[in-house]
Amino acid sequence: MNATSGPRPAGALLLCRAEPAAVRPPAQLLREQLLLAPAGTEWSVIVPEGKPWLHGGEPVDRVVTGWATALAVSAATWPVLALWWDADRAGFILAAGFRRTVGYTWLADGTPAGEDEAMRTFAARLALDPVLDTQALEPLTRSDEDADAPARLIGLTAVLARVGLDLPTGLTPGESADRLRSVAQAHGAEQLEWSGWRDAVRAELDAVEGGRFGPYLRGPRARLLGAVQFGAGVPLLAWGIGRRSGGWTAAGALLVAHGALGLAYDRLRGQ
Repeated sequence: MNATSGPRPAGALLLCRAEPAAVRPPAQLLREQLLLAPAGTEWSVIVPEGKPWLHGGEPVDRVVTGWATALAVSAATWPVLALWWDADRAGFILAAGFRRTVGYTWLADGTPAGEDEAMRTFAARLALDPVLDTQALEPLTRSDEDADAPARLIGLTAVLARVGLDLPTGLTPGESADRLRSVAQAHGAEQLEWSGWRDAVRAELDAVEGGRFGPYLRGPRARLLGAVQFGAGVPLLAWGIGRRSGGWTAAGALLVAHGALGLAYDRLRGQ
């Protein structure tokens, strides 16, 4: 069993199955201190610059679940995988569109504390090979005295390398948030800055209109998507405020804003 020299600091990475140009607009809407870098073929990695889990009273897994959900719903076309760890546990959360998130957890010593079905769902939603990749994931759900929690996450990223993931050297799950930030900056990661709603919306519209899903920006499909996002965001926002949950409040606010802007844009374009 791998030994540790004291409590492991909490940290997180967000892996998006899309190029940085597509990830940038919705990530900016989170209004958090983030670094964005390419991470292989059609993959991007987001590194938190700050540590909201230390100041908001929420555990790191809850914070990144809110972020991943907001990004996945906003993007609608690509999934978001949040890797997280703290002194006691480590795990992942996979968000894909409006689907229920799926996750898996390991204790600090690497003991599996999740359900096998979650790992199979994870493989299916990322379109991994149902035979070879699923077999490669199975050891992560079994006891292994030589693999602690960070080693489990590293094993997970090794499997994802089969579908193009290539994290920048040194950007390793289990490292401290400060270390991850320094490594990302050394690799030239882009700092995502909040420049106001107008610039953020303009950037998102440019990205969407230039892609395959431009028709969803206006017309019947766009109105339906906007209505669903707005309808889902209102109760989520209220729930997050009531629970004083920063992650879920951000997710609800993003859904409300995204849905309202989509409906408004479609109406203005129609006029």
